[in-house]
Amino acid sequence: MALWIAVLLGIIQGVFMFLPVSSTAHMVLAEHWLIGRGESLPPPDSPEMILFALVVHVGTLVSIIVVFWTSLWRFTLGALGGAWQWAGQGGRGPVPLYWRLFWLGMFSVLCTGLLGLAFKAAFEQIFAHPWMIAITLTLTGILLWWTDRLSPRKRGLKGINWRVAGVIGLAQGLALMPGLSRSAMTIMFSLFAGLKRRWAAEYSFFLAIPTICAATLVQAIQVHRADEPVVIGLAPLAVGFVVAAVVGIISLKLVIYFLYRAQLKVFSFYVWFLALAVAMGWMGV
Repeated sequence: MALWIAVLLGIIQGVFMFLPVSSTAHMVLAEHWLIGRGESLPPPDSPEMILFALVVHVGTLVSIIVVFWTSLWRFTLGALGGAWQWAGQGGRGPVPLYWRLFWLGMFSVLCTGLLGLAFKAAFEQIFAHPWMIAITLTLTGILLWWTDRLSPRKRGLKGINWRVAGVIGLAQGLALMPGLSRSAMTIMFSLFAGLKRRWAAEYSFFLAIPTICAATLVQAIQVHRADEPVVIGLAPLAVGFVVAAVVGIISLKLVIYFLYRAQLKVFSFYVWFLALAVAMGWMGV
């Protein structure tokens, strides 16, 4: 892989990982476009490209940690302190807030995993039907537009319960479908469940950390079990990682800016145009 290709794919991952559009579709389109131009690039489903995808995904985790460092540190200390306090009480009495939020987050990830395992093959089949991708992109645009028209949300952190966590986890699982963005689905359904915009953003992106780690582990096992040797160089991996992390910081801050101001509908026009392009066959999906 040429270094300029690693930079390009790192930028795409960093941008579309957090913008409420489909990052998977954009990465696959870019890779097929490069291959169609005659560039030396393995197929998207090859061990080399799966490994590259793992590395740039971890790069975007760095973006989350940088942008939400203060909140993450507060949450980590609160969860550890809450666990110690609850254990000291013999597991009796009210569960401390951050310790309870930790387990609610794990429940969301569990719901995502169960839905993903049950329907992963079916979701992946959508890639073979461009009209279905156009439908999911159109639906994403409608939901983004709708969220901006919601009345002010009132549910805070203490209002997150097992039902809310389950709904958000299932929404994240649905994002396995091409055309549905993970960040868009989790943020939108957090808002639909009544979470204030700040907490919808933080819960969504905090949830990305264990989710991406779990998905990375699963894909790493698949790469390890593959018969083909992985020969991609260290330099493209390092470049892709750094570029995805840096660009992801900018992208994440941009999403937060529009979310807090109820302006996510600006992305609706983009996904609707993309849906039209896919439906008309202008893009090689």
